[in-house]
Amino acid sequence: MTYWVYILWSDKLQRHYIGSTSDIEKRIKYHNYGKSTYTKKGIPWKLIYKEVSDTKQSAWKREMEIKKYNGGNKFKKLIHGEV
Repeated sequence: MTYWVYILWSDKLQRHYIGSTSDIEKRIKYHNYGKSTYTKKGIPWKLIYKEVSDTKQSAWKREMEIKKYNGGNKFKKLIHGEV
């Protein structure tokens, strides 16, 4: 099974959301249909970055690593394809 780490952007909130999933299309729909209380206020969310992982654990670890970037230079380089 393939797992994904993804970054969404909300123009409405001017913020990112970072997550991981095994079904990226279904997960984006979940966010945009208001099923998640955390992301409901930011609809519509746009996918701006995704990367594949081999296991659920590696996807989760990568998600946590990206979250630690705190929007700094490493994060900006990642979403702009400079890493």
